[in-house]
Amino acid sequence: MGREKRAEEALILLRSRLCNPNFIFTSLSDSPDSNYRSKPLSACLNPFACKLKFIVSSSVTEACNNSVLLLGPRGCGKIAVLELVIEDLLKEYPDMILVIKLNGLLHSDDNCALKEIARQLCVEHQLLFSKMASFDDNTQFMIAMLRECGLVHKTVIFVLDEFDLFAQGKQRLLYSLLDAMQSVTSQAIVIGVSCRLDADQLLEKRVRSRFSHRKLLFLPPSKEDLQRLLKHILVLPTDSSLPHDYVVEFNAKLLNVLAEERFKQLIDALSNSDSTYNHLLRFLFSAVSHMDLDLGFLSLENFKAALSSIQRQPKVECLKDCSVLELYILVCMRRLEVKEQESYNFNSVMKEYKSIHDSFQTSDYYARNVCLRVRMAFEHLLERELISFIDNRGHNQSVEFRPVKLLISYHELYQGLKSYRSCPAILQKLINREG
Repeated sequence: MGREKRAEEALILLRSRLCNPNFIFTSLSDSPDSNYRSKPLSACLNPFACKLKFIVSSSVTEACNNSVLLLGPRGCGKIAVLELVIEDLLKEYPDMILVIKLNGLLHSDDNCALKEIARQLCVEHQLLFSKMASFDDNTQFMIAMLRECGLVHKTVIFVLDEFDLFAQGKQRLLYSLLDAMQSVTSQAIVIGVSCRLDADQLLEKRVRSRFSHRKLLFLPPSKEDLQRLLKHILVLPTDSSLPHDYVVEFNAKLLNVLAEERFKQLIDALSNSDSTYNHLLRFLFSAVSHMDLDLGFLSLENFKAALSSIQRQPKVECLKDCSVLELYILVCMRRLEVKEQESYNFNSVMKEYKSIHDSFQTSDYYARNVCLRVRMAFEHLLERELISFIDNRGHNQSVEFRPVKLLISYHELYQGLKSYRSCPAILQKLINREG
């Protein structure tokens, strides 16, 4: 087998792994302390899977109603864990579980959501679905179906992704759903998934009183979890169709790259901007795609190219076209935010600018009487959307008095100043101090 053909086969294998959630979140070995060994997950996700599986399986086996919230930042594995748990339970109890899935981005409207529930129930039980049914009709139909499922000991699992969006408005769907679960004959569990940690606090009193308040908090992966996942995904299996010598050499070179200090710095930079699993998987897919097929191995340069491609930051690039005066304005606004000044405007920024000049006697000072130039710089930042007015009120007010806010993060500002060729040393010193 030619080197290029071997590399192409390895590339296909790695890409297929990166596109397979079941493989990504499956650990290399079973955890001896885990009660979720039939589908082991990475050490980071395993405890959540154990708890979630216990909650859902107890509802199935004990014929009781339940509700739980999966909370955590986007990309930290909430849906992946839920899918694996449901897949595992469907194998254990194939005729005792029915899954209904809703998404707040698509079904936040109560009528639309209840209609979608009715549609999925009709599809599952091979019934005729009526698009003309009213909200009350669909509610009665859902209650009747929950009763029928309960009589045959079948648990209905309602998965509400973007749960916080369902908690807007009158919350009629949540109330109808949770109220229907109060019946002795019903057998259901509601699983809400949200990136808002206060999602349960958005519920009305009548809805909250019917919610069980169980919450599982998912955290972003640690550096150790990322390293474990990197090896799990990128190391080639010795029992594959690839030549054994090539696999051994590929894995040896890969482990050398992963052990390098420069690679660890790349992972740190990646985690600083976004430490979620989704971001890591995009990074790895890009790195694998940059692999040189002639060489047939992953190199540090592949990972560097991947980081540059996925971390392209338009706001950082905008800073390259800013004047030194505009950079001063941005740093001044950052200093005001660090001082926890709740509201500031052009005049406040100018006072901070003057205080920097008085403290460090900078040569880049523009006196207030050169107001036109300073104001033009301020308006230029508004046009480039590096800063903006806090609200749309006060259109008749002068620009100097309207409250503004910074639209660029500390990390982006720091990177922009670092890459700015003629950036004054004092700005670098000030931004380092604020970090």
